[in-house]
Amino acid sequence: MTVSTTILVLLAMSAGAFFLGRRRSLSLADAAGGLQSLHSLPSHYGMWTAMLCGLPAVVLLLGWKVIEPAVIERMVVADLPAEIAALDEGRIGLFLNDVRNTVAGNIVAADQSEPVRAAAERYISLQSTSTWLRALLAVGLAGAGLALGWRFVSPGFRARNRVEGIVLGLLVACSTFAIFTTVGIVFSVIFESVRFFQRVPITEFLFGLNWSPQTALRIDQVGASGAFGAVPLFAGTLLISLIAMLVAGPVGLMTAIYLAEYAPRKVRSVVKPLLEILAGIPTVVYGFFAALVVAPKIREMGISLGLDVASESAL
Repeated sequence: MTVSTTILVLLAMSAGAFFLGRRRSLSLADAAGGLQSLHSLPSHYGMWTAMLCGLPAVVLLLGWKVIEPAVIERMVVADLPAEIAALDEGRIGLFLNDVRNTVAGNIVAADQSEPVRAAAERYISLQSTSTWLRALLAVGLAGAGLALGWRFVSPGFRARNRVEGIVLGLLVACSTFAIFTTVGIVFSVIFESVRFFQRVPITEFLFGLNWSPQTALRIDQVGASGAFGAVPLFAGTLLISLIAMLVAGPVGLMTAIYLAEYAPRKVRSVVKPLLEILAGIPTVVYGFFAALVVAPKIREMGISLGLDVASESAL
């Protein structure tokens, strides 16, 4: 059972858990004299049961997906013949890379050596066993969570507080993950910048007139040192920004005046949300689209006119 199929099963079980928890709370309310006897709304009891059913199983799936490749590779390495297991770590890594490519279908198994084919078959067998074991444990854990959540449902149970606490915890976890991701990016950039400026003087980077970051793998190759003067980058950025502002400034200003003062209400109700959606798209997406689609078209147009236009030109 694939991960997507398992998730669909868990979603179905969580939906069923919601209705079971809600129905149980309603039946208990009827026996106790009405909904006022419940501490929380019936939907809160349903959400509590659904969360206990789905969340632990999802956490299990995520954790399993993270550690599964490493565990399978360790088991494959443990079953390797003695002459291959005695190789150094680098050669074993290359061997496992061939095994992974064979399993993925990037390399035909018939083109590989016998040890690689045997290891690939072992890898596939372990992967299949892991897939079914993961699915069974996730579904079993979801069933146990459903039963536990259903037993917790009672008129005095503070389902709303528990549900809000779980949601608050999820929001804190997501925000913490976002913060750590940002901190990791900052430290990664700082670390790589320090390594860069250990090799390239900062004066050469700030005031150099040549930018050619291609470096050779060997010292005897041409261009082994590279050129890292950032002045062409700064100049290109200023040039493109100037051209963009000369186009976008008048067009944007006139469009804003038209929408605010002259456009009919029907036109404004359609155009304004469209512009807000376009403004919400990161500019790097537009740049990526331009590099892949617009730039080649400009180059082809220049070739048809007998001009040599590079895809990386300011145009």
